[in-house]
Amino acid sequence: MQINLSEVISSEGKVMQVEAVYEPETFQTAAGEYPIFDKKPIYFEFVNLGEKKISMKAVIELALIIPCDRCLEDVRKDFHIEAEREFNMNETEAQRIEALDEMNFISGSNLDVDSFVYGEILLNLPMKILCSEDCKGICNRCGTNLNHGTCDCDTRSLDPRMAKILDVFKNSNK
Repeated sequence: MQINLSEVISSEGKVMQVEAVYEPETFQTAAGEYPIFDKKPIYFEFVNLGEKKISMKAVIELALIIPCDRCLEDVRKDFHIEAEREFNMNETEAQRIEALDEMNFISGSNLDVDSFVYGEILLNLPMKILCSEDCKGICNRCGTNLNHGTCDCDTRSLDPRMAKILDVFKNSNK
């Protein structure tokens, strides 16, 4: 979805409020693709500050289903993001790139809602998603979810330098 900002750009002091919809049904990253739930309309407020400078406030509310980093169970992660940006519509795209301003969501006088929201979610993704603080994860040998039960795997961790001696003892018992 595109929001045309020319109405706000044209008159100093102009305020424009818009509700927009984030259209994608999934959120795609290098780590995977996550379903989006409970999307609410995104609230935008644009204010012309003069000299073609625009202030933008946005409120984003949605939820993603992301696998737990330890046990791989699905976890619902709710997002409530309040973003504020200020941009100069006099600058060309080349000037923005030179200033390292990564506003790839503005093209001419249009704001690309999907690109903006994608960037905000990406910035707000937590480093680690856990189903609970005391998640036990999965067995690294058989894959059993240790939150739901135990397995019969040998979980002793041996010093890798002693692995050859363990092989000698196993072979001598035969």
